[in-house]
Order: sequence, then structure tokens, then C-alpha cells
Amino acid sequence: MDIEAPGRTLNVACPHCHTANRVPAHRLGDAPTCGTCSQPLFRGHPVELAEADFERHVARSDLPVVVDFWAPWCGPCRAMAPVFERAARELEPQVRLVKLNTDEAQAIAAKFDIRGIPMFAILEQGREVARIAGAMNLARFVEWVRANI
Repeated sequence: MDIEAPGRTLNVACPHCHTANRVPAHRLGDAPTCGTCSQPLFRGHPVELAEADFERHVARSDLPVVVDFWAPWCGPCRAMAPVFERAARELEPQVRLVKLNTDEAQAIAAKFDIRGIPMFAILEQGREVARIAGAMNLARFVEWVRANI
């Protein structure tokens, strides 16, 4: 999917109020703000989602979404958290990075058949296109994302 195609308008969920916003593709890099809450649509940080907000950010997004399936008790998940944070700064606004706590969102973890964490999945319009498990360094993670979007 070419998100930067001329004249294309993209659906992007606000990381603050979760409202859907339409953003011209050529304006993604211009620090767009939410039409409802006026907060930035991109913060250079992963968006922490609750189960109730997952569909708004994933199924209706025109941006590829990288999901970090994690849990607070998981050592490799905690080790990967700063890498995922840095990846958000490097990959936004062409990609949305989100975190989903599998202990709190068990139904979604089951839907995606998450059997081990950390697990990373790339979703395009709600459909999984790639996944990889385990902690890795920033260069490897960013390379994996770019190779699969």
C-alpha cells in the first residue's frame, strides 16, 4: 500500500481521544493534530491501547500498525520497551506503533493466537501481514518493519 500516493487521504486515530481523523497523505509529516481534541496525532511514542480502543486504531487505520503484544511481568518485554519506543520516533508518521498488554486484553491476544511474548505483528487495515517474536536491537527491528510494510 502506497500511503504517500498523491491526493490520498488517510484515516488516522488520535492517540489521545481515539477519534478517527482524515489526514491528507502529503501532510503526515506536518505535525497534524486531532480535529476533536487538538492534540498531536503523532508523538514519537507508541500508543498504549486498552482492549476497547484496539479496533479504532487497527481495523480502521490506513497506516500500517505495528503491535507490541507484551505483559508487565515479562523480562524480554521490558528489555524490548526502549527499542520499541525509539522505533516509534524513527518510523512515525508512516507507521503507527501500539502496545497491547496481553494480561489486560486476553480476548485480542486469543484472536491473534499470541502464545509467547514479546510478539510483534504488523497489521494493515486489521489484517496481519507479518509477525516476529522475541527481543531484538533497534536496527533489526526497524529493518523487519520496513521490509514488511
